[in-house]
Amino acid sequence: MHLSSRLERFNEPETLKMAKLGRELRSQGIDVIDLSLGEPDFDTPEHIKEAARKAVTDNWSHYPPVAGYPELREAICQKFRRDNNLEYKPENIIVSTGAKQSLANAVFAVVDDGDEVIIPTPYWVTYSEIVKLGGGTVKLVRTSLENDYKLTPAELEAAITPKSKLFIFSSPSNPTGGVYSKEELAALAEVFKKHPQIFIISDEIYEYINYVGGHQSIAQFPELKERIIIINGLSKGFAMTGYRLGYIAANAAIVKACEKLQGQFTSGATAVTQRAAITALTSPLDTTWDMLKEFKLRKKRVIELLNAIPGVKLSEPDGAFYVFPDISAYFGKSDGQETISNSDDLCMYLLNKAHVSTVTGRAFGEPNCIRISFANSMAKIEGGLKRITEAMAKLKA
Repeated sequence: MHLSSRLERFNEPETLKMAKLGRELRSQGIDVIDLSLGEPDFDTPEHIKEAARKAVTDNWSHYPPVAGYPELREAICQKFRRDNNLEYKPENIIVSTGAKQSLANAVFAVVDDGDEVIIPTPYWVTYSEIVKLGGGTVKLVRTSLENDYKLTPAELEAAITPKSKLFIFSSPSNPTGGVYSKEELAALAEVFKKHPQIFIISDEIYEYINYVGGHQSIAQFPELKERIIIINGLSKGFAMTGYRLGYIAANAAIVKACEKLQGQFTSGATAVTQRAAITALTSPLDTTWDMLKEFKLRKKRVIELLNAIPGVKLSEPDGAFYVFPDISAYFGKSDGQETISNSDDLCMYLLNKAHVSTVTGRAFGEPNCIRISFANSMAKIEGGLKRITEAMAKLKA
């Protein structure tokens, strides 16, 4: 059976792979604590669920417009005015089946075969694989723990070549939790001003999960706005992962291109989800801020527990719900049965010996680290970190 060679261009996401391995162990009756997936453990707020129920009752069951209902696109514009002081019109918005589809639409709309796409590492696992699917050339730029894994203007300038077409980054960041300040974004913007051929994808899906103040978007700089594609969605800030709704804010020509692509793949996002999304985006954010308070408590506890493990180095996350510790001090160590050569080995060791699922940093472009999610209950987090601490204590030189 000869399948498409396209399948050889990209890899299965390590985040989904670890979740699958965890499920396999659970099916054998093993108690596995999942600290791998980036999914809030909260239920969707009641007022949003009520809007979804009403949409079903009111027969929102027919094909929606490819780009999204006009009322939803206007609600997204209102959200940008309210939360970001950014002015967009409905023609600048397209709604998709999750932010991952929004990202794919944007990459396919602007990248041609051979175009370079600059991605600072660590990065979300899907960025590079979507670029490969789109025929682009991935150019990774490694950042440092000392700079909280944030790209500097000098590092950006050094990475740009005549073939550079697109830059992709996230703030708050998955996997590091790093958050770019207005001053840091302004410094990057100065570099981009010198290179008008480069589009910028700003992944802002963790916008509301921010521990250091209001969210800052690179789209606030007028000279760049026409080249910036904001990716956002409802999964993280509204605990709506299963509803599958993401959106793009961009130049109208880019939105039209994305609409053309989406019309051949999925057409419009689910009608009921779109109606619920209108309520989510136009209602007070009280339930979102309640989630944020809980994430702050969990973050504090995770950092306390990780800092107590000898040899672990950590940059404190300013956003999202992950920690990304450097665990390279354990490379070369063994428990007498298994030797840890890299972060992949450590993740499998923790899964098989401690029964805790994490994700290798290699998947995010930083092989010295692992990603630990605190989008789980405090009891699960404390239990998982206790197991991790005990298992790592068994590793000796």
